[in-house]
Amino acid sequence: MWAIRRSHHQISRSIQLRSFSQSAAAAVAAAIENPKPLTYLPGFPRPDPKHDETIIGIPRPSSGSNMSAKERKAGRVPSIVFEQEKGEEGGNKRLISVRTNQIRKLVNHLGRSFFLSRLFDLEVRADFDSDEILEKVRVLPRKIHLEAGTDALLNVTFLRAPSHALLKVDVPLVFRGEDVCPGLRKGAHFNTIKRTVKYLCPADVVPPYIDVDLSELDVGQKILRRDLKVHPALQLLQLGDEAVCNVKGARVSEQQKRSK
Repeated sequence: MWAIRRSHHQISRSIQLRSFSQSAAAAVAAAIENPKPLTYLPGFPRPDPKHDETIIGIPRPSSGSNMSAKERKAGRVPSIVFEQEKGEEGGNKRLISVRTNQIRKLVNHLGRSFFLSRLFDLEVRADFDSDEILEKVRVLPRKIHLEAGTDALLNVTFLRAPSHALLKVDVPLVFRGEDVCPGLRKGAHFNTIKRTVKYLCPADVVPPYIDVDLSELDVGQKILRRDLKVHPALQLLQLGDEAVCNVKGARVSEQQKRSK
C-alpha cells in the first residue's frame, strides 16, 4: 500500500511539473516537497481589501460557438475554471458562465492588467438567484478575451489558486518618483519599455503590482527586470538583463543649437 501511494505521489508530481520550464519546475518541485506558509512582507505591495469581491458563476452545460453566443446574448460571459497552467489538457475543468456586468465592472475599475494579477473568490452556484453553492474556490483570472473594435467581453479563463499552487503571472509595473527623478529634472525623457513582467508566484503572495522607483534614475540610466524589488518567493520567468524603462537625454532644439 505504501508503494502504491508513493507511486501515485510521483505520478501526480510529474504531471504538475510538465507545464513549466526546467528552472520553473525546480521551484515547483521545491514547493511540493517543502510546503511552507507564505505571507506578504512589509514594504511590498499587497492586494487592497477594499477591492475584494466574490465572482459568482453558474454551470454551463456545454461549449461551442452557438452556446457561447447564447450566453453573451443573455448577459453572461462563457468561462472555464482550470486546475493550473495547461489545465485545458486535463484535470479538474469546469465550464461556467459569469455575469458580464460584474466582470466588466472589475476590469474597468482595476484595469485589465491589474485584474489579471489579482486573486478572487469564485462561487459556482446552481443559479444566480440560488443559495446552493456547488464550488467555492480562490481563483486567478488567467486570460480575458475582448472583441476587436468593440471590447465586448468574449470569454474569461480562471485558474484555481489554492495555497500550494504556483502560478505564472504577468505582474503590472507601477512607476513612481518621476517628480524627483534626476534625469527628468535635467530635461530628459522617460521611456516605458515593459508594462508587465512574468513571474512564477506562490498563490498566497501574488503581487497586485510591482513598484518601480525612479527617484535616483539619471540621464542614460535604465532599470532592468532583475533590478525590480519583489517578494523573495517570486521567480522571474523572463530574461533579467532586459530593461523595463530608461531615461533618455533631451533632444537639442534648433534654437539651442544656434545659441551655442
